[in-house]
Amino acid sequence: MRQNLAGLSLAEIGAVFSGRNPPLPAYRAAQVHRWILNGAGSFDQMTNLPAHLRAELSADYSLRDTRLEAVLENEEETIKLRLVTEDGNALEAVILNDGKGRHTACVSSQAGCPMGCVFCKTGSLGFSRNLSVAEIIEQLYYINDFLVKREKPPVENIVFMGMGEPMLNLDALQKVCAILFTSENSGKNRGVPLFSKKRITLSTCGLAAYIRRFAEEGPDVRLAVSLTSGKEDLRRRLMPGSSSLSELKEALVFYQEKRRRRITLEVVLLSGLNTSREDAAAVAEFASGLDVIVNIIPWNPVKGLFFEGAPLASPGKNQVVRFCDSLRTYGVKTVLRLRKGSSISGACGQLGEIRKVAL
Repeated sequence: MRQNLAGLSLAEIGAVFSGRNPPLPAYRAAQVHRWILNGAGSFDQMTNLPAHLRAELSADYSLRDTRLEAVLENEEETIKLRLVTEDGNALEAVILNDGKGRHTACVSSQAGCPMGCVFCKTGSLGFSRNLSVAEIIEQLYYINDFLVKREKPPVENIVFMGMGEPMLNLDALQKVCAILFTSENSGKNRGVPLFSKKRITLSTCGLAAYIRRFAEEGPDVRLAVSLTSGKEDLRRRLMPGSSSLSELKEALVFYQEKRRRRITLEVVLLSGLNTSREDAAAVAEFASGLDVIVNIIPWNPVKGLFFEGAPLASPGKNQVVRFCDSLRTYGVKTVLRLRKGSSISGACGQLGEIRKVAL
């Protein structure tokens, strides 16, 4: 099996090349690394390498561990890419358009998800495995290749809130971010823009021990936490894999003491379950003492998802407005997230739902 280079840093590629017989000089590693960051999908594209070297590298190494299986797009220019790994696992990534030409990449970190949140399609699929560094970063290469072909601006922001629980694959995400981070003067590549830490967000269902590790070790990116309910019993029933609210609150306090960053709390509104004024008060109580902004996410419909025998339902407009107003009366900074991608099962909580697709 050929070794994949897409998930390696410049130093790692240099080490691989120095171990060849005969070894390749350091400048060859720099050339290859630059081509990878510029979106090269094959060694044939690396035109400043001799033809014989391109052939040798193609025989020994690969640049993709995944293949693009399908693309869906809706009228809002939300685009969902479905990739398949070499061992047959499907994963999905989404391109979100803010309506002003700026793009955010929603990237997956696992094949499936072990957390079992009842309102999430991915959680209903079960868990296969963590994605490799290459399989994570290749999503960005495919996304920007797609945007380049459309003559669209490259991705400006990344959110690790696709399929899977990112905290459970933190080692890989630390390496991914190390590849993406750069100094202010480095500019941008065609394949993957070189990002600042403020443009990357990691979203978790709330694993206290991992949040503490994240605070200690990084990567130093933004943190979003799926709260959904400030009521302990209800949250445990909706999100059985998450830490208790008390453990989570302590971990978030620790994170802010270490990182001095605002946290985003995400509340998925489910009609009849967590939309009352009392529910808003519980969210406000949890948020007290933290520097947070609360994102309100009306549940994006997924067929076949139930809570204790009853089908889940999206809240009505009046329920959403009342909940947001209630939170604001408690002094909580609140943002209502616009629904994007629902028609192609590309919205929050819908990844993994099968729709008719075409390349």
